[in-house]
Amino acid sequence: QVQLVESGGGLVQAGGSQRLSCAASGRTFSSYIMGWFRQAPGNEREFVAGISRSGGGIYYADSVKGRFTISRDNAKNTVYLQMNYLKPEDTAVYYCAASASNGLIRNVRQSYDYNYWGQGTQVTVSS
Repeated sequence: QVQLVESGGGLVQAGGSQRLSCAASGRTFSSYIMGWFRQAPGNEREFVAGISRSGGGIYYADSVKGRFTISRDNAKNTVYLQMNYLKPEDTAVYYCAASASNGLIRNVRQSYDYNYWGQGTQVTVSS
Protein backbone atom coordinates (compact mmCIF):
# COMPACT_ATOMS: atom_id res chain seq x y z
CA GLN A 1 0.00 0.00 0.00
CA VAL A 2 1.19 3.51 -0.88
CA GLN A 3 -0.22 6.71 0.55
CA LEU A 4 0.16 9.84 -1.55
CA VAL A 5 -0.38 13.41 -0.38
CA GLU A 6 -0.22 16.35 -2.78
CA SER A 7 0.55 19.92 -1.80
CA GLY A 8 1.37 23.22 -3.45
CA GLY A 9 -1.88 24.06 -5.19
CA GLY A 10 -3.57 27.43 -5.07
CA LEU A 11 -4.40 30.52 -7.09
CA VAL A 12 -1.91 31.90 -9.59
CA GLN A 13 -2.10 34.44 -12.38
CA ALA A 14 -1.75 33.46 -16.00
CA GLY A 15 1.89 33.35 -17.01
CA GLY A 16 2.96 32.52 -13.50
CA SER A 17 4.54 29.44 -11.99
CA GLN A 18 3.67 26.93 -9.33
CA ARG A 19 5.29 23.77 -8.00
CA LEU A 20 3.30 20.81 -6.81
CA SER A 21 4.72 18.17 -4.50
CA CYS A 22 3.53 14.67 -3.76
CA ALA A 23 4.88 12.90 -0.70
CA ALA A 24 4.63 9.14 -0.57
CA SER A 25 4.65 6.80 2.38
CA GLY A 26 4.26 3.09 2.71
CA ARG A 27 5.97 0.66 0.38
CA THR A 28 9.17 1.48 -1.49
CA PHE A 29 8.62 4.69 -3.44
CA SER A 30 11.38 3.96 -5.94
CA SER A 31 9.63 0.80 -7.09
CA TYR A 32 6.82 2.80 -8.69
CA ILE A 33 6.40 4.82 -11.84
CA MET A 34 4.92 8.13 -10.78
CA GLY A 35 2.49 10.27 -12.69
CA TRP A 36 0.52 13.49 -12.52
CA PHE A 37 -3.04 13.77 -13.80
CA ARG A 38 -5.55 16.58 -13.72
CA GLN A 39 -9.30 16.95 -13.91
CA ALA A 40 -11.17 20.12 -14.74
CA PRO A 41 -14.90 20.50 -13.98
CA GLY A 42 -16.97 18.61 -16.51
CA ASN A 43 -13.93 16.93 -18.01
CA GLU A 44 -12.44 13.49 -17.69
CA ARG A 45 -9.23 12.99 -15.77
CA GLU A 46 -6.29 13.45 -18.12
CA PHE A 47 -2.65 12.48 -18.04
CA VAL A 48 -0.16 15.31 -17.53
CA ALA A 49 3.27 13.74 -17.01
CA GLY A 50 4.96 10.51 -15.97
CA ILE A 51 8.40 9.61 -14.67
CA SER A 52 10.15 6.28 -14.48
CA ARG A 53 11.42 4.66 -11.30
CA SER A 54 14.93 6.06 -11.68
CA GLY A 55 13.81 9.39 -13.12
CA GLY A 56 15.61 8.68 -16.36
CA GLY A 57 12.45 8.30 -18.41
CA ILE A 58 9.88 11.09 -18.66
CA TYR A 59 6.81 11.65 -20.79
CA TYR A 60 4.52 14.67 -21.09
CA ALA A 61 1.14 15.35 -22.53
CA ASP A 62 1.38 17.62 -25.55
CA SER A 63 -0.65 20.29 -23.78
CA VAL A 64 2.05 20.84 -21.14
CA LYS A 65 5.24 19.96 -23.01
CA GLY A 66 7.80 22.75 -22.71
CA ARG A 67 5.97 24.35 -19.77
CA PHE A 68 5.80 21.65 -17.09
CA THR A 69 8.63 19.59 -15.61
CA ILE A 70 8.20 16.40 -13.61
CA SER A 71 10.95 15.21 -11.30
CA ARG A 72 11.39 12.90 -8.36
CA ASP A 73 13.62 12.54 -5.34
CA ASN A 74 13.66 8.91 -4.27
CA ALA A 75 15.59 9.75 -1.09
CA LYS A 76 12.73 12.01 -0.03
CA ASN A 77 9.93 9.82 -1.40
CA THR A 78 8.61 12.81 -3.30
CA VAL A 79 7.60 13.61 -6.86
CA TYR A 80 7.29 17.17 -8.12
CA LEU A 81 5.54 19.00 -10.91
CA GLN A 82 7.01 22.38 -11.77
CA MET A 83 4.48 24.35 -13.80
CA ASN A 84 5.58 27.44 -15.71
CA TYR A 85 3.77 29.79 -18.10
CA LEU A 86 0.47 28.72 -16.64
CA LYS A 87 -2.70 29.27 -18.63
CA PRO A 88 -6.34 29.50 -17.48
CA GLU A 89 -6.97 26.17 -19.19
CA ASP A 90 -4.51 24.56 -16.76
CA THR A 91 -7.08 25.13 -14.01
CA ALA A 92 -7.94 21.73 -12.53
CA VAL A 93 -7.55 19.43 -9.58
CA TYR A 94 -4.13 17.84 -9.90
CA TYR A 95 -3.54 14.29 -8.72
CA CYS A 96 -0.37 12.32 -8.30
CA ALA A 97 -0.47 8.58 -8.80
CA ALA A 98 1.78 5.55 -8.48
CA SER A 99 1.97 2.71 -10.96
CA ALA A 100 3.45 -0.77 -10.55
CA SER A 101 3.47 -1.21 -14.33
CA ASN A 102 6.55 -2.58 -16.08
CA GLY A 103 5.68 -0.83 -19.31
CA LEU A 104 7.60 1.92 -21.05
CA ILE A 105 6.93 5.30 -19.47
CA ARG A 106 5.35 6.68 -22.67
CA ASN A 107 2.78 3.87 -22.54
CA VAL A 108 1.87 4.27 -18.87
CA ARG A 109 -0.53 7.19 -19.18
CA GLN A 110 -4.03 5.88 -18.61
CA SER A 111 -5.80 6.13 -15.28
CA TYR A 112 -6.17 2.36 -15.15
CA ASP A 113 -2.36 1.97 -15.33
CA TYR A 114 -2.05 3.53 -11.88
CA ASN A 115 -2.63 1.68 -8.64
CA TYR A 116 -2.58 4.41 -6.00
CA TRP A 117 -3.85 7.99 -6.01
CA GLY A 118 -3.58 11.06 -3.88
CA GLN A 119 -6.54 13.16 -2.84
CA GLY A 120 -5.76 15.95 -5.29
CA THR A 121 -4.83 19.61 -5.00
CA GLN A 122 -6.65 22.48 -6.70
CA VAL A 123 -4.76 24.72 -9.10
CA THR A 124 -6.60 27.80 -10.32
CA VAL A 125 -5.10 30.05 -12.98
CA SER A 126 -6.70 33.45 -13.32
CA SER A 127 -6.64 35.40 -16.56
